[in-house]
Amino acid sequence: MERTAEQEFRRIRARLKSNLFTRRKRSGKIVMLRSRFLLLILFWIGTYAHSQVSEPDWEAVEEETLKHFRALLQFDTSDPPGRELPAAEYLRDVLEAEGISVEMLSVDPERPNVVARLRGDGSQEPLLIMAHTDVVNVDPEKWTFPPFSATVDGGYVYGRGAVDDKDNLAAGLMVMLELKRQNVPLSRDVIFLAESGEEGATEYGIEFMVNEHFDMIDAEFCLAEGGSVSRVNREVIYGGVQTVEKLPYRLELAARGVAGHGSVPLQNNSVVRLAKAISAIADWRSPIRLNETTYTYFERLASISPPDAGERYLAVLDSGRASEADEYFLAYEPRHASMLRSSLSPTIFDAGYRINVIPSESRASVDFRALPDENIQDYLEQIREVIGDDSIEVSLGHRNTRPAGQASINTTAFSAIEQNLQEHYGVITLPTMSTGATDMAYLRARGVQCYGIGPAIDREDAALGFGAHSDQERILISEMNRFVRFNWDLVLDIAARK
Repeated sequence: MERTAEQEFRRIRARLKSNLFTRRKRSGKIVMLRSRFLLLILFWIGTYAHSQVSEPDWEAVEEETLKHFRALLQFDTSDPPGRELPAAEYLRDVLEAEGISVEMLSVDPERPNVVARLRGDGSQEPLLIMAHTDVVNVDPEKWTFPPFSATVDGGYVYGRGAVDDKDNLAAGLMVMLELKRQNVPLSRDVIFLAESGEEGATEYGIEFMVNEHFDMIDAEFCLAEGGSVSRVNREVIYGGVQTVEKLPYRLELAARGVAGHGSVPLQNNSVVRLAKAISAIADWRSPIRLNETTYTYFERLASISPPDAGERYLAVLDSGRASEADEYFLAYEPRHASMLRSSLSPTIFDAGYRINVIPSESRASVDFRALPDENIQDYLEQIREVIGDDSIEVSLGHRNTRPAGQASINTTAFSAIEQNLQEHYGVITLPTMSTGATDMAYLRARGVQCYGIGPAIDREDAALGFGAHSDQERILISEMNRFVRFNWDLVLDIAARK
C-alpha cells in the first residue's frame, strides 16, 4: 500500500536515521560508521511523490479496538475446561459484518477455530496472523477487579488474557477489518487464525489445524504471540521478537529400595537415593550452546547495556570467557542462563505415605526444556552418567511437547519487524529464544517462518502480579493502541502490493 509523500518521508527517515550510525565493537572500542549515501536517500525520498490512499481514522480505530478488546476479555474462555465458542462466534460475526469470508473448524463444537482470509494477487505467498482465544484459568478471589470484567482503571484494561493473548487477538482483528475497509491491494493473501486450545489442549487448536486443514493456513510468514517491547520505568528499552523456542519435556526419575520401619535407617532408602539424584542433576550444567537467535540476542543486548553488563553479554559469545558470565546469570539473571543450554528444573516429588514407613519407591518429575537441536536420547544418557546410580530409572513422561523449528532472522519479514519497531517504538530488535512454548512451533516444523511479537509491557509488572497468568493481568490502553498501529504498518510492509 502506498502512503502519501509526507507519510512515506517520515517513515523512511526514521528508519534510515536508526541505521545512520552503525556500531561495531573492536577491542572494546566503538567504531562509528557514517554513510553519506543515506543522507542523499533522505533528500531524494522527501521529493518523491506517491499516490494517496485512505489512511485509517485512528481515533475511530482506537475506540473500536477498545470495544472489541473488552468484549473478548469478557468471554470466560478458561482452559481448562475450555469453551472458546462465544469468543469465536463474536469474531466470526464482526468479520462477516465487514464482508470478510470466515470459516469455523473444530474437533469439538465448543472449541472452534476461526479462519478468515483476504485475497491478494498471488504474486507472493500468504501471511498468517495468529492468536489464541483461550486463557489460563483463574482464582477469582485473588483478583481486585473481576477477571472477566475487562475493567478500565487508571488507563489500564484489567482482565484474564489482557496480555496472553487477547491483545494479539484484538490487534489481528482490527488489521483485518481495516485492510478490508481501506480496500488495500495485497500481493499476499492475509489469513487470520483465531485458534483454541493453546493453553494446554493443542489437539483442539493448532495441531488440528496443521494436521487436518494446513492448506487453509499455509503461509510463508506468520505473526503471533511470544514477543514484546520491554519497558522499564515507562521507557521502552528494546523489542523482543521470538524466532525459536525450547522444547518442553517431562523427565521422570524413579528410585526403588526395600520398605522398612522408619525407626531403622536403611542404606537403600528410596527417598535418599532419589534426593541424591535430584541434587546431582540440579547442580549439573550441560555445555553452553548458542544458535543464530541467541548469538544475535546477546550481541545486540550488549550494544544497549551499561559497560559492565555489556561485557558479560559479549563474554557469552567467547567460549573462553563464557563460564564466568554463566556464573553471574545463574545467580542474577536465570532466564539468560536458561537460554544458554537445555535446562532441568525439579518440580514434583512423590515419596512416602506415612511418617514411620520407609517407602519402597520414590518418584520425581523434572521440567526439562531442551534446545531445539538437542539429541534427546543422548541427553538422557548424560543425565544417567551425572546421577551415577544404576538403580535410578530415568525416562520421559507424558507431556504435550512441541516439534523443533526455527525462523530465520534473514528474511524480508524480520527486516520489516525491525524497521517498524524502530519507527513506532524507537528501539533495537532482539531476536529471542523463548524458554517457554508457543503454538508457532507446529508451524515452523512445516516450514512457516513464524515471528512472535507483542505490545510494550512494563518489565516491573510481572513481579508486581500484573503480567501474563498473574492475578491482576493488565495492559495500558495507550500501548494497546500503539500495538495496533505497529501491526497495521507491519502487515502493509509484508503483504501490501508495492
